[in-house]
Amino acid sequence: MRVDRQTVDLAGYPDLVVVYLGMRVRRARGMLRLLGLGPQIQKSWKAAPDGLLLHEDIVWSLVPPHAGMRQYWRDLDSLERWTRSEPHRRWWQDFMRDTGGTGFWHEAYFMRGGIDAVYDDMSATTGLARFAPAVPARGAMFSGRRRAGREDPPVVEPVVTETDLYGG
Repeated sequence: MRVDRQTVDLAGYPDLVVVYLGMRVRRARGMLRLLGLGPQIQKSWKAAPDGLLLHEDIVWSLVPPHAGMRQYWRDLDSLERWTRSEPHRRWWQDFMRDTGGTGFWHEAYFMRGGIDAVYDDMSATTGLARFAPAVPARGAMFSGRRRAGREDPPVVEPVVTETDLYGG
């Protein structure tokens, strides 16, 4: 039998963004953070935020616990509006104050070109950081849009600024 080989027509999604995210337990208390956020994250994507085309859960590893997701977004503006609204805004602010014994990362791939990647308190290299040199996410590299090579301004202000995180 021949293979029924297919592909997809993405012409209707010129600004598609694919995001992979993960949370890895680094300390025992991190398990509580991971398990506590899981139902909240599920509730947030089930509310069908504008621009979210598809959400898929992923288990990256059981030991150590490392769970995440893959999401497909219509465009970066929709993704940014969601990540900078409640409850995501609160989750991010809380995490940046205290990781709760976890590490977090995301990688975003853009249909029009560019890649964004950030790794926060990861105890082991993940994804692109396994082969590309890691550099501090400071200055121009603090902004996801800038990391992706985008020059257009964000539609919504960031949840945490570089000054908020590191001081003047």
